[in-house]
Amino acid sequence: MRSIVLLLAALLTLKLTAESQSPQTIEIWPREKVPQSGKIVKDTHPTLTLFAPPNPNGTAVVICPGGGYGQVVGAEGAPIAKWLNSQGITGLVLNYRLPKGDPQRPLNDVRRAIQITKAHHKEWNLKPSQIGVMGFSAGGHLAGMAITKFRAGDPQGSDAISRQSSRPDFAILIYPVVTLGEGTHSGSRQNLLGPNPSKELIDLYSNELHVSLDTPPTFLAHAADDQPVPPLHSAKFHDALLSKKIKTQYLRLPSGGHGLNGYQGPMWEAWQKASIRWLQSLELRAP
Repeated sequence: MRSIVLLLAALLTLKLTAESQSPQTIEIWPREKVPQSGKIVKDTHPTLTLFAPPNPNGTAVVICPGGGYGQVVGAEGAPIAKWLNSQGITGLVLNYRLPKGDPQRPLNDVRRAIQITKAHHKEWNLKPSQIGVMGFSAGGHLAGMAITKFRAGDPQGSDAISRQSSRPDFAILIYPVVTLGEGTHSGSRQNLLGPNPSKELIDLYSNELHVSLDTPPTFLAHAADDQPVPPLHSAKFHDALLSKKIKTQYLRLPSGGHGLNGYQGPMWEAWQKASIRWLQSLELRAP
């Protein structure tokens, strides 16, 4: 009897330890090697915060919060990672650099975040074919760039991270900014590209124009009454995916506006349930 009690106590201790595991935050670039492009500005150091579930199922999601490319919204970061943890999914919140008119800054950060996650898949109990990206609003645009502007790893890279591909295996985009042309969110476009971008620059960073046969499966959700970022954004991306026969689902929500009633309620719960079902349907396997 005493041995059984000790065993149960040990198991309970392990369970509590796993559930109380603190998030781990890392800087995604060595301080002396943060990539610069365009004008040099005084910068913060982008980070990736790992939220590990007690019983990981091997799937991981790099989370890109929104904020119009003028801030990084906390409510679309850690709470999302904790919800993913409840599904056995590892959540990694990306605190990316704001573009300040230079789109390569956040784009380089999300690419690097994917590479880091892949490089640490064994240490973090992940399956290398089940590492995706999720984004909200302008963070949805950043996640959209991650799946349309990814890069192959460098086989001659000096470290395990640079040798990884930055292509995610799937994407979940929630009320995303997609197009930077007609009907765009003007604040996101100005913060990303500057005040007077050329048509060529607008087209280059309008994600619906860059879907290819290599774009990974993508789930989208958008409210019909979203005014700041109209649902035409998700519709355009969904149509582009269908044109390339990429597996996709577009959940058209009848209400909720931008932010889906403040991240709560039936519309918020609807995309969460639907995205998990969709993710389970992918049956992702190693290449």
